[in-house]
Amino acid sequence: MELALIDKLRRLNRLIALIVGVGLLGVAAFVVLDIAMRQFSEGFGGTDEIAGYAMALATAWGMSFALLEMGHVRIDLLRSRTGTTAKALFDVFAMICMSGVVVMVAIKSWSVVERALTNGSRANTPLETPLIWVQAPWFAGWVWFAIMSCLVTLCALSLVLRGRFAETEPFVGAFSEQDSL
Repeated sequence: MELALIDKLRRLNRLIALIVGVGLLGVAAFVVLDIAMRQFSEGFGGTDEIAGYAMALATAWGMSFALLEMGHVRIDLLRSRTGTTAKALFDVFAMICMSGVVVMVAIKSWSVVERALTNGSRANTPLETPLIWVQAPWFAGWVWFAIMSCLVTLCALSLVLRGRFAETEPFVGAFSEQDSL
């Protein structure tokens, strides 16, 4: 059951990553077009602001993809010298810590969104973008990452509690540079 859930979460996050990637390509094309137009004394203006927003959204939503593809950095000095059981325990501990941090970030980021919503805040730029347009999807990305992190942690914990230590490696293990060589 746990591995089937992880597989579904991976597929869902790959779809989200694809959508985010298409969005980033769109922003990149917009920036290139703006730069080309500047050569003729024209331009859209605000592309730096829009690109910054795109990067913030891509980061918030991309964290879940990186989690499920084991793309987050881990220092595995001790872990790499242990057996399957200890590795699984280190991995679950790392996931519990990550989940705690990510849940806290998601909770704390709500106050940013709430303030923008309450005050009707706008960017202090020529575009005067309503900040809620950017902060709401940014917040949603952090909440999504918190949910994904907690689900992955619960799946790993379930497997460890049932003694299926080796099965945690493919989704909460640490990607080692030695493995890639």
